[in-house]
Amino acid sequence: MTSAIHPNVDISASAETSLQLSAMLHRAAISRLDGTGWIQVTGGDRARWLNGMATNAVQQLTDGAGAYNFFLNAQGRIQGDGYIFAQTDALLIETQSSQIATLIPYLDHYIIMDDVELKDISATWSGLNVIGPSAASLLAQTGLSVAELKPLEMREIAWNGAKLTLIQAHSPLVPRYELWADPATIDALFQSLQTTGATLASPESLESLRLLEGTPRYSVDIRDRDLPQETSQTRALHFAKGCYLGQEIVERIRSRGNVHRTFQAFRLEGNLPVAGTNLEAAGKQVGELTSVATIPLEQRQVQLALGYIRREALDRGEPITYPGGTAVPTATPFDPGETNPPPPTSDSSERK
Repeated sequence: MTSAIHPNVDISASAETSLQLSAMLHRAAISRLDGTGWIQVTGGDRARWLNGMATNAVQQLTDGAGAYNFFLNAQGRIQGDGYIFAQTDALLIETQSSQIATLIPYLDHYIIMDDVELKDISATWSGLNVIGPSAASLLAQTGLSVAELKPLEMREIAWNGAKLTLIQAHSPLVPRYELWADPATIDALFQSLQTTGATLASPESLESLRLLEGTPRYSVDIRDRDLPQETSQTRALHFAKGCYLGQEIVERIRSRGNVHRTFQAFRLEGNLPVAGTNLEAAGKQVGELTSVATIPLEQRQVQLALGYIRREALDRGEPITYPGGTAVPTATPFDPGETNPPPPTSDSSERK
């Protein structure tokens, strides 16, 4: 649930980006959620039907609760992702706005005799991110209490006479909250938060945070050829929920123990490569980099990348190289204070 930016943006190690990233890591920063879209799912069969389309336990969601999901094809390949939230009379899918045009027709294809309707409601909502250890206190200064909000919980409250929706969003590194309302209300809230001294986060600093988190982005790090377990995002999977599209492949992978390649973060030593650069070990191609950036931390810069690598290459512990440098596997979320971060655990399927 991040703002849309150009994939693999070249992050400038500018003082401004460094200050914005520092605010998110140590204080609080705000940003618009212009790249996020919403699909409303209504109808009497919505929970049963969507439970059969998504990888997580949709039917078990209580009012206000949310869960991360993949949407697969019959071959188990990922066709999209999103957070599904339960409301009293609807289910809401939060995803990248760039996915809406393909995800709605894909899902609609599987509505046969079901009482289900899909609707793009993105234009009716505007959103803000509030990110950082001081995010809750910053929101409290504007009259918004998030102290009792649970992870991936959606709650409606009143703010200055308007209806506002709060979400405690996913982040393995720092607290993150989303605020959704009509555009006029969000504009007023944005101004109010700025008057409290909140730092405005740019797309470049948000991308820096994403790499520090190790969070993959669909269409960049997750493609329609990838299998769920390859992404290490086990938070998207529920293995006891019953049948859904692509489940047979997911269960087959689970029963065999693991996949041949896995999603991995790397600390880069050498020249900064471009996304799509291949990785090699012992003279053989063993993976690829999908996101690459120089992260401007307060006291230093670090080159980080996300990508995929063959599991046996990780297990052997051989040097992993790319043209112009070495890729050192590192655990996520990346600790900005670590000079030499530890390697990932051997069971990479459990890292996320």
